[in-house]
Amino acid sequence: MTDMSTIPAFPATRAPGCPFEPPAEFSELRDNEAITQASCPAGIDAWVVSRYEDVRTVLSAPGISSRKAPSAHVTVGADLKRPVSPGNILQLDGKEHARLRRMLTPEFTVRRMEALRPYIQRIVEEHIDALLAVPKPADLYEAFALPIPSLVICEMLGVPYEDRDVIHKHSATLMAIDRDPQIGFAAYGQVQAYMSKLFEAKLAEPGDDLIGRMITRSSESGDPITAAEMVELAITLLIAGHETTANMIALSTAALLQQPEKLAELRENPELAPSAAEEMLRYLSVIQFGLLRYATEDIKVGEQTIPAGDWVVAALNAGNRDAQVYADADTIQLDRNGKTHLAFGFGIHQCLGQQLARIELQEVYARLFRRIPTMRLAVDPNKISFKDNALVYGVHQLPVTWEG
Repeated sequence: MTDMSTIPAFPATRAPGCPFEPPAEFSELRDNEAITQASCPAGIDAWVVSRYEDVRTVLSAPGISSRKAPSAHVTVGADLKRPVSPGNILQLDGKEHARLRRMLTPEFTVRRMEALRPYIQRIVEEHIDALLAVPKPADLYEAFALPIPSLVICEMLGVPYEDRDVIHKHSATLMAIDRDPQIGFAAYGQVQAYMSKLFEAKLAEPGDDLIGRMITRSSESGDPITAAEMVELAITLLIAGHETTANMIALSTAALLQQPEKLAELRENPELAPSAAEEMLRYLSVIQFGLLRYATEDIKVGEQTIPAGDWVVAALNAGNRDAQVYADADTIQLDRNGKTHLAFGFGIHQCLGQQLARIELQEVYARLFRRIPTMRLAVDPNKISFKDNALVYGVHQLPVTWEG
């Protein structure tokens, strides 16, 4: 048990020169203590759970609340007593969460996501064409990784794609952990105002898109979704739907470009794209600070009892590198059978959009490196700027070049 007088700081800094590795403290914790407490920037002490099975236990335990998910513990000045907004599917528990998830689940079935695959294939090919047409070097993040998932989620929600710049600007602010709280509130207010206006238009004339179908479906059920709920839900889907996948595309490309033998393996065997997507999700774990939870009752995790009223962080990146589950866990194995990874969370709050993210990554991996076989970094790897201060890890830019 941790000595309460010497609680260490929450691990939030990667070792110099190791941008694809979680902070070393997570490995030490997982291999030795497994569960200990850390002092978090938000001003709380939280139990940090690092082993794969323990992370799954925390994320699926009935006595664990998600009321401040996903990562408020790393934000200085975070208001952990602030009431959960209606429609905040990431933070709601129990019946409130189940109601929203029940309404939303039909939009993310495997069948519906697979129906999007031809569209995703087309826009991936179009963006490779566009990338090849711009002067070199090109920023793969801005020209390729960001617009593809943005187009897809805008198409799903019925958000005009020409409004994407407003969304990108404010979502980047909301993802930063070192932002001024007032700037964060202002950014959220701008996105909220935009989505409120869009909801009102769709309420008057629901279309064949996610928001329109949610309005219709909830009305027919006799339990109509409110404007506040739909706006909050749409903001979550819009931001999560492009931030995570865009960062995964760029970050995994950066990692693969520095392991040319792995890149060649994927380029020469595009059928590896599905397993490669799972492996890169596991290996990179872009929700880099884990998921914050709150114990509403005493919870036994491994040999440790976490008392009711305590905070808990499920360290996804540590669980995904657990050698008891994944052989050679710190290496990339593109043919690994790793679909049980924790990158999408676990339990009732497991990411609803995971199948969409999988398809986007699969299509990128199957096409980008085959179409541009000589792609390489256009800068020294040490010059790449990583998003160390963001809830979703990635790169700010990824300059690349190629022959021809």
